[in-house]
Amino acid sequence: MANPLEELRKIRLEKLQKIKKLGINPYAARCQKKHSVSQALKMMGKPVAVAGRIMSMRGHGGIEFFDLQDESGKIQLVFKSEKIKGKNAKLLKLLDIGDFLDVQGKVFQTDAGEISILVEDFHLLTKSLRPLPSRWHGLKDVEERYRQRYVDLLINPQVRPIFEVRTKVVDELRQYLNQHGGFEVETPILQPIYGGATARPFITHHRALKSDFYLRISNELYLKRLIGGGFEFVYEFSKDFRNEGIDWQHNPEFTQLEFYWAWKDYLDLMKFTEAMLSQVIKTVTGQLKVKVKGKEIDFTPPWSRITFREAILENACIDLDRVDTEAKLKTEIKKRKIKLDLKGVVGYGALLDVFYKQFVRPNLIGPVFLHDWPVEMVPLAKRKEDNPRYVESFQPLVMGTEMLLAYSELNDPLDQRKRWEEEMALAKRGLEEYQVLDEDYLRALEYGLPPLAGWGMGIDRFVMLITGSASLKETILFPTLRPEKKKP
Repeated sequence: MANPLEELRKIRLEKLQKIKKLGINPYAARCQKKHSVSQALKMMGKPVAVAGRIMSMRGHGGIEFFDLQDESGKIQLVFKSEKIKGKNAKLLKLLDIGDFLDVQGKVFQTDAGEISILVEDFHLLTKSLRPLPSRWHGLKDVEERYRQRYVDLLINPQVRPIFEVRTKVVDELRQYLNQHGGFEVETPILQPIYGGATARPFITHHRALKSDFYLRISNELYLKRLIGGGFEFVYEFSKDFRNEGIDWQHNPEFTQLEFYWAWKDYLDLMKFTEAMLSQVIKTVTGQLKVKVKGKEIDFTPPWSRITFREAILENACIDLDRVDTEAKLKTEIKKRKIKLDLKGVVGYGALLDVFYKQFVRPNLIGPVFLHDWPVEMVPLAKRKEDNPRYVESFQPLVMGTEMLLAYSELNDPLDQRKRWEEEMALAKRGLEEYQVLDEDYLRALEYGLPPLAGWGMGIDRFVMLITGSASLKETILFPTLRPEKKKP
């Protein structure tokens, strides 16, 4: 059976050849656009020159009606047979939905009250060879929407506003950080040692240097090197890459904002986080109450706070002051007959992380600061002076989703070395995701790093939360997908 789409494509290819025989270039290099559609809609009675894509076509007697769309909006075109003659009259019959035109004519209002352009002249700019899917019946498959985002943006009007919000979020964050003395920098994406987070990296090879490199999983260690070099407040919007599973809140390639600030601690950053994010949310969405997963969340400061120990105690009845080793935690899990996927999970920190994410995190509605984490869970954070079993760290959570991670930074080179050595030892026991020892960073610490605090937030996830999107993929223009299978 013939493929209907291939049949339509064949018809359009035939039209393409007829257009060429008319002596018309179907892929013009230049156009005569002088006005956007939104401008033309306000120029009643005046001549305009617009350009855009044909989104609908209909005829009535000797008149053709097209809808022409550009980035700013849509306007009706009216072609009257007495005004369109010669070569253009023949071309008009060879046009299809999806083609690009530039159009010259006068703006008027039809008897039905619709602002339109009475076309006096037009030129084909691009001939479309594939028909656009129906707005109501095409591209229902979610993966196809992401794979063909160029079509998704055209036929699904709810898609583009999410990316407009995303751009505004980045602009507002950058402006806020700059106003508070932040200095934007760039650090390497290709790194000889991956670090700054607990994740599996992507590996690549540099032919000239005959060396393997890693796509960064974080820019943390490079930004902190800059603090050691004399900068006091640096930030970067970075593309990071983690070789992990894909789900509604994870994508292997993602955008992250990280900043590091000398002379600050994690308590300072909690206040700063409330102030900055509430302002960004208010500016971008127009309000501080946002629907997340169907529930209204109020981001008005101050946000509530709870320690990691308190959260585990309240939600799982386990006291981490008492259950403070891997063996004790395993005993508690076994006692409760809890089933967890522990493949590649070795050590107290990794085990507690899996347990927390399954049984505690989903219950934290927020926005709430979950602070003072066990030292085994955050290898780069400074210990609390009054209780060194925990570190000065926090995560704001909303509807069980982590918004960001921040902490007072560990600047003791001996403690940092010891923690990394412990991570490497766990890796030998079978821990799959761990942090590696970075001698150059330890050397930087030995030169001295002032007291500082750091902060990292996934832009994609933050936009997902404040737009009420169901998946991270809704906030990434081209999310990572399994390669498309070749058709036989």
